[in-house]
Amino acid sequence: MKERYTGKLRCATCGDTESFEFNDDKSYIKCVKCNREYFGGYDELLSYNQETIEEVKGQIEADAEAYIKKSLEDAFKGNNFFKIK
Repeated sequence: MKERYTGKLRCATCGDTESFEFNDDKSYIKCVKCNREYFGGYDELLSYNQETIEEVKGQIEADAEAYIKKSLEDAFKGNNFFKIK
């Protein structure tokens, strides 16, 4: 399983993923491309990007399921009493 999963946050107005300016504590973020300001900072930007967050969650769930299944298969390898589907 991966140690780190990433997704790119998009501006709610223009969809850009690269042109953000923010202060040190990320309580204010601005998209330089379209000049949209997120006064709620990082939390506000996250709220507009729930679709991206759900995609990353889906990747984590799929990888975790595959990892657990493989671990169980390896643990019960050669055992005739258990079958993993």
